[in-house]
Amino acid sequence: MTEPTPAAGAAKDPVDAITDQWFAVRPDLETTPMAVFGRIFRISKAMGDAMERAYSRYGIARGEFDVVATLRRSGTPYTLSPRELSATLMLTTGGMTGRLDKLEKAGLLCRKPDPHDRRGLQVTITDRGLALIDEAVEAGLAVQRDALTGLGEAEVATLTALLRKVLAGVP
Repeated sequence: MTEPTPAAGAAKDPVDAITDQWFAVRPDLETTPMAVFGRIFRISKAMGDAMERAYSRYGIARGEFDVVATLRRSGTPYTLSPRELSATLMLTTGGMTGRLDKLEKAGLLCRKPDPHDRRGLQVTITDRGLALIDEAVEAGLAVQRDALTGLGEAEVATLTALLRKVLAGVP
């Protein structure tokens, strides 16, 4: 087996250093999966941090963005039950309650009784929340777009397709 090398024209990165170390002590290992997922994990962490910074300018964290964005994406009347929000965001009801409390206190959403279920609630985005999320989503997209500037349009399309295939294969 040969030592792994970066693609033509690409500089070595910290993941290469890790796989090179493994190659030095265990040349029998095929470290390509480690190289792929090591980069995915590092990209995810770096982009998560960048998104937090982008959303913090609007007084919200990424988890709070997710709640308000989910309401916005649901379309008019921008209303979902806490259970629907929890299911969409894969959160426990306790975790969702904390986020809803904070967002309601900030005036970005309101909770009211569900007219179709006496025991239920509906969560609705406020006008203030709607304006904020429309600005915040644009700021987040700008950060993501900037991260892709080193790729051409065809490369972004190829990367998207390949990541979709990888995601489909994840248990």
